[in-house]
Amino acid sequence: MTLAIFAFGGLAAVSVVSAILMVANRNPVRSALALVANFLVLAVFYLTLSAEFIAAVQVIVYAGAIMVLFLFVIMLLNLGSPEALKERGGLQAPIAAVLALIFFSILGAAGALGTALPKSQATHATLNTGGTAETIGRALFDPNQPWLFPFEVTSILLLMGIVGAIVLAKRRI
Repeated sequence: MTLAIFAFGGLAAVSVVSAILMVANRNPVRSALALVANFLVLAVFYLTLSAEFIAAVQVIVYAGAIMVLFLFVIMLLNLGSPEALKERGGLQAPIAAVLALIFFSILGAAGALGTALPKSQATHATLNTGGTAETIGRALFDPNQPWLFPFEVTSILLLMGIVGAIVLAKRRI
């Protein structure tokens, strides 16, 4: 067993444990912190795939901005103690188990569980240039690629949304 496989197994274990802690924890702040840990492990996965730009975006956008938004929502809701959040009724767990059984039986009937994934056709050279900032920049701004026009239209739409929000806020001031 190589060091890369051993490292991947350790990262996968941390990722699964943090995901389970996020779902199983009754305290919303601790659940959000477990989600941050999962986002950071996902960024490390991207780094192991030589996708540095995607890893940086993962940390900045998800672990940074989205988690700050989640924490603001948790603070604004003022959820209080976990005892106040307990739901009444006990049908949720049996219904979830039945739905999971139906889901996995459909996957098994479709043959998705018994077949192996096809071998990747990617070469070492294509994997090394997959997620770098240069590759993404070339794909976005190359005039021969179809992504330049939608990218620019999206930036204009975001600018129009910002101007609209300023105009609406200015009327209230």
